[in-house]
Amino acid sequence: MTSVVFMGTPAFSVGILEGLVEEGYDVMAVVTQPDRPVGRKRVMTPPPVKAKALELGLTVVQPEKIRELDYEPDFIVTAAFGQFLPESVLARAKVKAINVHASLLPKYRGAAPIHYALINGDALTGISIIEMTKKMDAGDIYGSSELAITDDDNVGTLFEKLSVVGRDTLLSVMPGILDGSAVGVPQVESEVTFSPSISADEEIIDWSLSAREVFNKIRGMNPFPTAYSTYDGERVKFFDTRVVVGSGAPGEIILKDKKNFVVACGTGALSVKVLQPFGKSKMDVVSFLNGVGQKYEIGSVFN
Repeated sequence: MTSVVFMGTPAFSVGILEGLVEEGYDVMAVVTQPDRPVGRKRVMTPPPVKAKALELGLTVVQPEKIRELDYEPDFIVTAAFGQFLPESVLARAKVKAINVHASLLPKYRGAAPIHYALINGDALTGISIIEMTKKMDAGDIYGSSELAITDDDNVGTLFEKLSVVGRDTLLSVMPGILDGSAVGVPQVESEVTFSPSISADEEIIDWSLSAREVFNKIRGMNPFPTAYSTYDGERVKFFDTRVVVGSGAPGEIILKDKKNFVVACGTGALSVKVLQPFGKSKMDVVSFLNGVGQKYEIGSVFN
């Protein structure tokens, strides 16, 4: 039986781990990030991959910083693990160390490829199965699959869709890598772009951009890390919007009735569907308008 050490952390990785187990691979261990405090009450919470691994009866390892590996599997498979692997760990794979990366490489190397595909308004994203090397996301490509991005997509929906695509693409190429029939294709360095972690400053909405650009930014940070603006000195998070016809000063509230809340952008406007006012839970626009939204006046401005 072909052995695997799997490394992953978020929900994106869960389906890929399940696929390996269902396909009959011997998952010797699952390496994931340590439990972290979550929410206002800072409750220690295991990563989704740990919860699934324990459910499957697998061995779980949670290093704060991985430096060595106590296994010699045929494959090391990583999928959104969240740590850079040193060469000493990569060398433990007897066949190959491979990564399930959520972009069509060489586009969007780095930590946030799904976010940037949405923020930049891309029509396509996808999965690349690559050999892991010393240089981040720079290894040869052993397989890839495309996925169309729709206007209804956000980070959450693409994570779910690409998890399935990643599982299927990985399982389709592993036999060829194992028997040597699969040939890795080098990445074209001149076409490389990067997707670094989203900084705190990038979460701030710039209403002077076009409505389409602001729409892309909001969905490119939904559900995390979340795009926000301020109103009367208080932070308001935006989760779901739609591009509509309208004009006004950037950030100006130009329409407010029982069902609609519209904010102007540099060109065009956005109809807000889901948001989170300061100190409140996330809510749909009707709930907002019937409650705290009453203090948000037409002609006033988000900044």
